[in-house]
Amino acid sequence: MKTKIAKWVRGAAAAVMCCAATVATAQDGYPNKPVTLVVPWAPGGSTDILARVLSEHLTRSLGQTVIVDNKPGASGNIGSAAVARARPDGYTLLIGSMSTHAMNPALMSNMPFRGVEDFTPLGLLAYVTNTMVVHPSVPANNVRELIDYARANPGKLAYASAGPGSTNHLSAVLFEKMAKVEMLHVPYKGGAPAVVDTVAGQTQLLFSAGTQTLPHVKAGKLRLLAVTEGKRSPLLPNVPTVAETIPGYELAVWYGAFGPAGMPKELVSRLNAEINKVMMLPEVKQKMDAIGVETTTSTPQEFGQVLRRDADRYGKLIRELKITAE
Repeated sequence: MKTKIAKWVRGAAAAVMCCAATVATAQDGYPNKPVTLVVPWAPGGSTDILARVLSEHLTRSLGQTVIVDNKPGASGNIGSAAVARARPDGYTLLIGSMSTHAMNPALMSNMPFRGVEDFTPLGLLAYVTNTMVVHPSVPANNVRELIDYARANPGKLAYASAGPGSTNHLSAVLFEKMAKVEMLHVPYKGGAPAVVDTVAGQTQLLFSAGTQTLPHVKAGKLRLLAVTEGKRSPLLPNVPTVAETIPGYELAVWYGAFGPAGMPKELVSRLNAEINKVMMLPEVKQKMDAIGVETTTSTPQEFGQVLRRDADRYGKLIRELKITAE
């Protein structure tokens, strides 16, 4: 009996060692087939441009084709959910954003994934320069003057957004809350019409990506007051932050690389190192600067902290103000 048990134990140990060796070999040989980089939005936007730049350089460094797969729909949820359900073997990755992972879970009741728990953070990629602009008819040349004007005219200053729960909307309601002002929300079905009506003067205030606003600022059709990040943007060093007038105000729109939950640590470290190399390339920085996107790098742990912090902060704000995207 003891002999049979000993043989069984030796056999089981051998099987475990063989399995471990197979996993190690698979990781050592990664990648041995094409890698899919899912973008949960339509082609042509800043996220798509970033993903294609990243895929081009990763294809060279990894020695396998990195394919960009656009899966738009449901505010980024369709593509993100596909990655959450994928095997955690490094062959299906995601370019996600602050909105998909930190905002959507609080905005929508029937989420197909959990923004934090169902993903492995691989690295922070970039920040979108988020601007605060007004129509030239508004008698305000800075954030303080805008606050004074809004307080003197409660409910009359109309701000545009791409719809309830969009980053435009959240930027504005956070401003209302912290500045103690009351404004009028005018939601649109997308960012483009929100910009058009602000330029036309139908609405007077807009928080939006610099890619959408800065051409109109240069043309004199909009006035740039501030950026919403916690510190001044290297792309607009002379433009103050909202926080310089309202301490603690911050809304930073970031992009990050994710994999499904449960990816091996060695694979996560490998991908993080490869991604960071790409984000530090001068030609990548120059290309993204041109569309108002500031590249950055991080460890997986640092990115995980940003993700958890923002999911908690914006989730709490969305629930407190009872904002929904449905």
